[in-house]
Amino acid sequence: MDKVCTLRSKIQFKNVYENGKSYGNRLLVMYISKNNLDYNRVGFAVTKKIGNSVIRNKVRRRMKESYRVNRLKIKEGYDLIFIPKINSRNSNYQQIESAMLHLFKITHLL
Repeated sequence: MDKVCTLRSKIQFKNVYENGKSYGNRLLVMYISKNNLDYNRVGFAVTKKIGNSVIRNKVRRRMKESYRVNRLKIKEGYDLIFIPKINSRNSNYQQIESAMLHLFKITHLL
């Protein structure tokens, strides 16, 4: 994933939270907002409710890989933030990927 295509600053995250719309399912919550660019920017926010740092990083890696594999299939010009729910700590890669694809379908990005 390119560094240009990631949300990094607090201002960027705040903009998506305030101006975007949220969608969720059993494992993930996705905030989405238009960014008027030719590419998508993505951010991953894993709270301490998920578990210790090992578990948080494992969930983050699985979300990043799910996005990386499917990023060419989705429409461009959006800022996306993915937040895992507590159920995702025990989920495997396939479950997280299917949850992410479900969110892409209900937002018509896929």
